[in-house]
Amino acid sequence: MKVIVLGAGIVGMCSAYALQQAGMDVVVVDRQDGPARETSRGNAGGLCPGFAGPWAAPGMMGKALRWLFEEHAPLKWKPRASMDQLTWLASFARNCTKARFARNKSTMQRIAQYSSVCLKDLRENTGIVHDFNQGGVLQVFQTEEELALARQSSQVLSRFGVAHALVDAQRVLELEPALRSASATFTGGLHLMEDATGDSHLLAQGLEQWLRERGVEFHFGTRVDALAPGKPGQDCAVRLADGRSLAADAVVVATGSDAPQLLRPLGIRLPVYPVKGYAITMEIADDEAAPRSCVMDEHSKIMVTRLGTRLRAAGIAEISDHKAWADPAKTGFVRDTVQRLFPGAGDYSTAEGWCGLRPMTPDGPGYLGATPHKGIFLACGQGSNGWTQAAGVGRIVADIVAGRTPGIDMRGLTLENRYG
Repeated sequence: MKVIVLGAGIVGMCSAYALQQAGMDVVVVDRQDGPARETSRGNAGGLCPGFAGPWAAPGMMGKALRWLFEEHAPLKWKPRASMDQLTWLASFARNCTKARFARNKSTMQRIAQYSSVCLKDLRENTGIVHDFNQGGVLQVFQTEEELALARQSSQVLSRFGVAHALVDAQRVLELEPALRSASATFTGGLHLMEDATGDSHLLAQGLEQWLRERGVEFHFGTRVDALAPGKPGQDCAVRLADGRSLAADAVVVATGSDAPQLLRPLGIRLPVYPVKGYAITMEIADDEAAPRSCVMDEHSKIMVTRLGTRLRAAGIAEISDHKAWADPAKTGFVRDTVQRLFPGAGDYSTAEGWCGLRPMTPDGPGYLGATPHKGIFLACGQGSNGWTQAAGVGRIVADIVAGRTPGIDMRGLTLENRYG
């Protein structure tokens, strides 16, 4: 069976891996000149099942309205004359109820925990080094209000069986001694000791080489114009911008926030919209002045991660357009925030800025599996959880394409059984 994977981000690459392992002939197509060159290039690096959950939560709309008037708010909305944006926002608002939050978080926890097992298997099978570190994630709080909300979060985590501990300010500094130099003071923290970190770009690069050696074909620098579903006795077709056409038994769409545009001519209106994230990366100059693993600063909503000898920090959620431009004001805010937390970690003037487009759904979970069209399958919409969920998404999609029953409950994850 021949399968074409559209998109070589971390979700697409993990899908290609799982399909190859299932014995299929795999072709990967991407518009960039290598794997993971867009949203998977500069994410925060957190592999965080503990954090897996929807942004659409009770109270979020009130916060979003207040943040409209803050220059550097965690969530920013820039209104556009876009029906897609307005429709997405309306659906987001409808999902900010206690009941829908609980349902969507349960769905996202289910696939995030499953993906952790799948990534472990992938790592052990391939031996690819990608700065993986099972050092946990420490969420830190700077106000009593943040700490009070953390107590509520702890109750939710307990219900889902997520290993964690609420810690006081002293324990925060014991877990991450470099925070003793921070200009901020802390009221406490939430330690997710089983979460991990790693570089999705490095893993995608390693997978490219590993898969090439096993017969997977790659078409980089190749844009896709349209899809033609399969018919009885006829393969699916992928029409390329250069006039060529590729045929296969199945096509997996893993093109992130561009998936809706590709699928719309087929009558599939996928509620995925790009939410911009901004990041910096720099070399660590002083090991003791940098985090041991990963710190999530709740006050700014910025995650700071050690990736080998580098420091990566990412944050901000900007709902605006489809342009991945690393706005110096936004990356500068991320840089300045991290410098206040870890002032001696390195030379912040050398930090490289980045912007990526998170492919977000309004309710949180992504879309996986079959569509109404023969041979067209989905692996998109994982949003800020793409890195955490990628290995699990890949295995689920490979199982569905092969006609096998996936290893987890698929409720809330497919077009067919999406909650209303």
